[in-house]
Amino acid sequence: MTSISPISQLTAEQADAWHGVLAASLTSDLPGEPPPSPQQVHAQLTAGLDSRRLAWMATGADGAVTGVAGLRLFTSAGQDHLAELELHVHPEHRRAGTGSRLLAAARLAAEGEGRRSLIASTAGGGPGEVFCAAHGFRRVLTLNHLLLDVAQADDTAASAEHPGYTLTGWTGTVPGELAAAFATAKNAMNDMPTGDMDYGHQDWTADRVHRMAQVLADRGDTLLTVAALRDGEMAGYTEVVIRAGETRRALQYDTAVVPAHRGRGLGLWIKAAMLRGLRASHPGIGEIETDIAEDNTHMLAVNQRLGFRAHRRTCEYQLALTTA
Repeated sequence: MTSISPISQLTAEQADAWHGVLAASLTSDLPGEPPPSPQQVHAQLTAGLDSRRLAWMATGADGAVTGVAGLRLFTSAGQDHLAELELHVHPEHRRAGTGSRLLAAARLAAEGEGRRSLIASTAGGGPGEVFCAAHGFRRVLTLNHLLLDVAQADDTAASAEHPGYTLTGWTGTVPGELAAAFATAKNAMNDMPTGDMDYGHQDWTADRVHRMAQVLADRGDTLLTVAALRDGEMAGYTEVVIRAGETRRALQYDTAVVPAHRGRGLGLWIKAAMLRGLRASHPGIGEIETDIAEDNTHMLAVNQRLGFRAHRRTCEYQLALTTA
């Protein structure tokens, strides 16, 4: 008989068991994709910005962990209606009701916390889509994952002239004199395409951008940023993260251009400059992965110009909740 137990404080043994289930699940659903390391999984479970986490484990009669579920409860004012679910069942133990029981525990907790929406991500075309549909979730967004071969990428746009604009960059947290301008630019992400998702909005301040960088630093990740400046204002920026222990693949985080500065090629410029700098500072990184909403045609075109190519799809699902 499978039992579902909440995790009050994650132990090293539980973290190892969680990683084992997660790695087996992702290897089955995303063949060929490198699974996260134990260090990366532990960091995800124990660190986050403006949120707190709840977690559950499913164990069989022999005590082996067969499934896991994590619930991220957003706490900032613009997203405190929202909970994000991560759920994995070991492939050898699927179709036995374990996933449904884990979902029931997470849903009950989210409703008890007064959340109105539960969101979850799953590989496009995989068993997660069938599971979500069977449990009343609605698909609200499709993300295209793209991969860039750094060695073959086209960074010539980094040499383009943009009169009145200058480029700057940093590793880790933003320099203090740029923090307020960076926060203002970060708020430009609030108009990114999110399909039909009830995602809310994020309000960025200088303090919040510093705290975000600290979360990544505490994980052991390396955060790289390139920004375009004009007359003391940050017109746009792009971020890339190299996760702790990673030796080959970097992850694209935010790229945004402030509305008043759009239509001037700044997005391509700063991303090409990032690529050129990454080649120089981290020559071992051979590829960059990004994900983009399928209707974000402008950013898709920018990435295709750099040499990004289609890799896979992720589908975002949302479940309406009954608040307590």
